[in-house]
Amino acid sequence: MKLATFLDNGERKIGAVVGEQVIAAGAGLPNDMLAFLAAGAPAQRALQALIDSGAAGKPLAEVQLLAPIPRPGKLLGVGLNYADHIGETGLEKPEYPTFFTKQSTCVIGPGAAIHLPPISDKVDYEGELALVIGKRCKNVSAERANAVIAGYTICNDVTVRDWQARTPTWTLGKSFDTHGPLGPWLVTADEIADPHNLSLKTWVDAELRQNANTGEMIFNCYELIAYLSQVMTLEPGDVISTGTPAGVGVKMKPRGYLKPGQIVRIEIEGIGTLTNPVAVEPENYLAGPQV
Repeated sequence: MKLATFLDNGERKIGAVVGEQVIAAGAGLPNDMLAFLAAGAPAQRALQALIDSGAAGKPLAEVQLLAPIPRPGKLLGVGLNYADHIGETGLEKPEYPTFFTKQSTCVIGPGAAIHLPPISDKVDYEGELALVIGKRCKNVSAERANAVIAGYTICNDVTVRDWQARTPTWTLGKSFDTHGPLGPWLVTADEIADPHNLSLKTWVDAELRQNANTGEMIFNCYELIAYLSQVMTLEPGDVISTGTPAGVGVKMKPRGYLKPGQIVRIEIEGIGTLTNPVAVEPENYLAGPQV
């Protein structure tokens, strides 16, 4: 199932994407993705029954897709998780996963603009597979981790490189407003046979910049959950973005930083395509509230 958060005539709804239509969750189901995921399998079965009943949908072209999780409780990234990316940075392979936090106010959905802030011209893209937690959990083994994953989506871990370099935590350089595109929807885990064998590609305009397979991750999705959940309770809707392969703009010659008017497109096999234009940050911009 492809779970989506969307605007329909200005009203935020959740539902399932079926072909070129979206079917809104019916009465009695949560109308918020965090609550829907927390409701677990019964909510998904009820939505599937609605789909199977032939309930009327709405054309995707007539709604606005938002980030499937518009404001995750946790949005965590993983640095240096592909060997080829480590090679292009010249850094050592980490002994443990390198987690960092992206503040949730950076999240935007498909089609929304990635802003270039006035304080830096070193804005970079990072195409990544992101997993979404579906069950409240702690101390989960790698062998059990698949059971706590609600599904998968695409993340563009947009990074302001000079601000990233100012501190070893990376938090500020990873958390600028609009620098956390997620989407276009959440594909439930039962539809992804193996999250570690998916083609991942990133284009800037027509130029293919990243071309990899998620099987190249050093720490796989299940190992990331096992490591992280030793420390903190994970909750439905928490997003873990699993790292980027080689091909980032900072390592190109000349540098391939994003410019106004460009379009970034990330495609992951079995999930779909996340597309965002690039624009100069408008004056007096504030991150949008949850709709």
